[in-house]
Formats: sequence, structure tokens, C-alpha cells
Amino acid sequence: MANHLDLEEQEQLDQLKHFWKQYGAAITWALIVILGGYAGWNGYQVWQRNQSVQAAALYDELDRVLRASDVARVDRAFADMQERYGRTSYAGQAGLLVARHHFEAGRVDASKAALTWVVEKASDPGIQAIARLRLASILAHTKSYDDALKLLDGPFPASFAALAADRKGDVLALQARPSQAVAAWDKAYQALDARSDYRRLVEVKLNAHGAQAKPSGADIKGAP
Repeated sequence: MANHLDLEEQEQLDQLKHFWKQYGAAITWALIVILGGYAGWNGYQVWQRNQSVQAAALYDELDRVLRASDVARVDRAFADMQERYGRTSYAGQAGLLVARHHFEAGRVDASKAALTWVVEKASDPGIQAIARLRLASILAHTKSYDDALKLLDGPFPASFAALAADRKGDVLALQARPSQAVAAWDKAYQALDARSDYRRLVEVKLNAHGAQAKPSGADIKGAP
């Protein structure tokens, strides 16, 4: 009986050796790839966390120098943020802060440059949308109406579509194109929540241009 078991074990061992000889190298390389990928993914996660922590620290530093109104240090800190942490959400938020600071100080070109970078490079679509809306306002302020409209005609995340339409109406009104402005405001009005104070502001614009705000499908559905 023992000999029989020994023969079976030897046969299984021979089969295992044959299998490993035939497929062992492939299995080894597959494990190397899998484990290497796992290690790489973990390393990437650690790198991302470190980037976020360091970007947050630099963002706080930028906030401090903004409050101190030290223009040279503001520009240096933002340049560092762009170069070292440009792919983090902090960089986009920093761009919005820097743009507002420059605009309030009358440095319109510097404000436009910061917003343009956010529009083109920020990783967060929401932050990009805010930058596009603000940049369009500055362009309208400097009478670059066509450039403002180009920004506003591009695709926006759904949650920003109404704001973009409203801003487009403002620009068209400045261009003395009232019928097109009304159409843009009406689009914004239809998209905004019926309980929104912002919607009432859009309605005021429509009324000021002799237009009546049309009830949206949601208004009709919610009517008693």
C-alpha cells in the first residue's frame, strides 16, 4: 500500500514538475507584472496624497501673501503652484484667488492671465467653468465682446449652463443685441430652479427689456 502511495505521489510530483517546466516562466512573469502593477498603483496613491498635502501648504502660504498684498510673492507662489502642483485642485483654486486679487487691484491683464491658465490647465471641471465665467466677465468689461461670447458658447457642466446663458445675455445686451440677449436670458430662466433668487434676477432683466418670463415645464408641473 505504501509503495502504491509512493508511486502516486511520485507521479503527481512528475506532473507538477512537467507543468512548471512548461508554464512556470509565464506564471512567474505574470506574477511580477501583477505585483509590480499593484506596487506602482500604491506608489501613485502615496505620491498623490503627498502632492495634495504639499499643494495645500503652498495654497495656505499663497492665501497669506494675498492678504498681505505682496504682489511679487503672490506671483512667485502662484508660479510655484503651477509648476509643481498644477494637476491638483488647489492650483485651480489658487488661480481663482490670484485672478480676483489682481482684478480688484486694477491689474486686469494679470487677472486675465491667471484665469486663462485655470481654464486651460485646471483639473477640476467645476473650477474651469467658474474661471470661464469670470474671464468672460472681464473680457466684456474690457469690451472684448466677441472673445467673451466664444468662451460662453463652449460646453459647460450641466450645473453651470444656466449661469453661462445668463452671462451670455449680459454680453449680448452690452453689444446692443437685445433680442438675442432676451433669448439667452430666457434660456437661463428656464434652466434655473423656480425657488432660486438668481432666477428672479434674470426675470428682472427680461422685464427690463420688455420680455415676459415664460413658465418652464417644471413650473407648469408644480402649479396647483
